[in-house]
Amino acid sequence: MALEHARPEVRASIRPVMEIVPDSDLRDILETFSDRAMDAVPNGTVLTVDCGALPEVQVLQGDVGGPMARVSESLGLRGVTMCPVVRCTDTDDVMAEAASAVAGHQSGACLRVAVAADSGEPFPDKERIRGLLRDLKVEPEETDLLVDAGPVRSIAGRDGAVERVLEALGLLSPWRWRERCVAAGAFPANLTGFPRGQATPVPRLDAQLWQQVINRWDGEPPDFGDFGVTHPHMPKRSKGTPDPNMRYTTRGDWQVFVYPRIRSGNDDFFTLSQDLVASPYWPSTGAQTSWGDARILDCAHRRRPKAGGGAEWRAWATSHHLAVVSANLEAMGAHDRSAM
Repeated sequence: MALEHARPEVRASIRPVMEIVPDSDLRDILETFSDRAMDAVPNGTVLTVDCGALPEVQVLQGDVGGPMARVSESLGLRGVTMCPVVRCTDTDDVMAEAASAVAGHQSGACLRVAVAADSGEPFPDKERIRGLLRDLKVEPEETDLLVDAGPVRSIAGRDGAVERVLEALGLLSPWRWRERCVAAGAFPANLTGFPRGQATPVPRLDAQLWQQVINRWDGEPPDFGDFGVTHPHMPKRSKGTPDPNMRYTTRGDWQVFVYPRIRSGNDDFFTLSQDLVASPYWPSTGAQTSWGDARILDCAHRRRPKAGGGAEWRAWATSHHLAVVSANLEAMGAHDRSAM
């Protein structure tokens, strides 16, 4: 939803990485994903698609190929261009399907290298990189490098991740990658324990990590990537309806508004929106900042019959996040490659 409504200047400065995750409520998650991509992804957008969280099995009886092959074919039939994500730990079958996707979509590939302390994934050596490029039938210049630092939970965790990112960049720098991006995520796994009825700051340690990396890296600065307003690891599905909330991005923090459920439905989000718009965190550009900010202002002025729900609030927050981060990076002379 956020990508569908992103302004042209925001779309031009981001490269969305879409992770498809299991969902037992959907009969065919790959077809659902492809349908939504066809309906919502702006024309000309290249979707970098990661199927790594899905089991390497047939989704429905009679289907041929694993998730990578299925989604590649489905997106191709719908006119959506795909760039497959691969890892050096992928099986031969996955690599073969990724090579087929590369050949079909002609948009290269994305190598994702995990450097989180608990990832257990070794840095790929030169021989493994050569083999991967050979299997995919691509050159480094056709391949994006995504260095994934995973969750950043503390200052110490941030500093340790900086060292691992710099080590990975050093080992992988001899290759002439098409794009290089360092991604991390610092948003909490959930909103449990947040005070109700007020804004609570959460430091954007992922942005701090990237800033430290580019300050210390001698080569061309890698692009910035993050996981938006979500935790890098998909949380377990929660039961019940979430309290009205807004994960509102500022330059150095997220200001997290969580309000108690007092009124019927989600009407407490109207109150939340009024307080947010009246707060010092509301940007000078107001509703012009993003599609999401316009929806928040509508709620603050009660111009909507309903205040939305969890999916809408996350979409509005993501819309604002993409606009704010891309504008901040442009002001720094960088480009945003947000991993979501």
